[in-house]
Amino acid sequence: MSAAPSPATCPLCGQANACAVAAGLPPETCWCMQTRIPASVLESIPAAERGQRCVCPACGQTPPPPDTPH
Repeated sequence: MSAAPSPATCPLCGQANACAVAAGLPPETCWCMQTRIPASVLESIPAAERGQRCVCPACGQTPPPPDTPH
């Protein structure tokens, strides 16, 4: 049995996601509240992790390559 992924890591690259909510801070202080994240990025998050882990600023601003599996 493997441990659940940390809510503080990006589900796309595995690096720290700088999520304010995961750090116990108010949601409105998070970097993502000031940045438009492309739909293609959100769609590339594995279905089981959507709404569970946030992407990092680097992944949130860079659309994934077109051949990225979903």
